Amino acid sequence: MKIAKLEERIETLQGDNAALRKEIGKIGEAVEALRKSAADAGADRAELREQLQQLRGLLETLQKRTADYRELKERLDLAYSKVTFIENFLAIGKKEEPSGGNGRPKKNHVKANGTDKESLYAAAYEEFKEGRYEKAREAFQNFLKLHPRTEYSANAHYWLGECYYFEKNYEKAILEYEKVIKEYPESNKVPQALLKQGLSFLQLGDKTSGRAILEIVVRDYPNTNQARIARSKLIEIK
Repeated sequence: MKIAKLEERIETLQGDNAALRKEIGKIGEAVEALRKSAADAGADRAELREQLQQLRGLLETLQKRTADYRELKERLDLAYSKVTFIENFLAIGKKEEPSGGNGRPKKNHVKANGTDKESLYAAAYEEFKEGRYEKAREAFQNFLKLHPRTEYSANAHYWLGECYYFEKNYEKAILEYEKVIKEYPESNKVPQALLKQGLSFLQLGDKTSGRAILEIVVRDYPNTNQARIARSKLIEIK
């Protein structure tokens, strides 16, 4: 009787043991599944980190390209200015009087004492031509102070505006160009002053004013190099 009970007990324990093993197996599968999930999550994190690094690299590349674009834009604006500058010399050969385009006085008009208007103007222009804009600016200001209304005045204001432009003082450049436009409407420096005034507004980020002035250049001086440059800039800022 006792043996039968023991055997029954053993069978019960064996059944419990089998059930326990089955549960252990299920737990093991669950643990394995968790390990796999953790491994997948780790892989996902690694992939996300890699993607993040790629995005950071792309952002740095875009930032560099943006900086390169800004530098290129500044170079283009400088090139536009140089085109205008060279233009003055090309138009000059035809006529060397002050109203002829370059604003350079005839050499035989320059006096030795360096105090007459021709000498002062020529000295200021020479400083500008050599790229010494601060000295040129001071020289043109001194010239205009001593000789405010002469045949050189329109040119002097224009070159004074150019000095400010190359010094990146665009607000003051705009004011000097405006003096050429308003006070000397017959001067052949007007289309150049308008063009550079428009470019100055663009440099200040004022596209509305810049566009409006460039459109005036195209409308009022259609067959000039200034109009060609203005058209190019208008296409660029659309």
